[in-house]
Amino acid sequence: MGSMIVENAKVMAKGQITLPKDIRARIGVGTGDRVALICEGERVILMNAAIYAMRALQNGMAGEWEKAEINSDDDVMALVKEVRDEIEGR
Repeated sequence: MGSMIVENAKVMAKGQITLPKDIRARIGVGTGDRVALICEGERVILMNAAIYAMRALQNGMAGEWEKAEINSDDDVMALVKEVRDEIEGR
């Protein structure tokens, strides 16, 4: 992660703010993209919503491979074969 960017934004009548260009570029958002706002006490973290969702999924899935006893590429291939066989009725 690069150096910290500190910017100010004015809150408009409907609660809207404009994200400065440098911050939009840093978090990879553009027109029409969604952002996630995470409030921790008096601090708000703003993230690219797609990245936030992916991290949440990764955290939620942590340890699932080990629970399913999938520890190698061969285990993954065996699981894929098992699912294909089940779908195809074998």
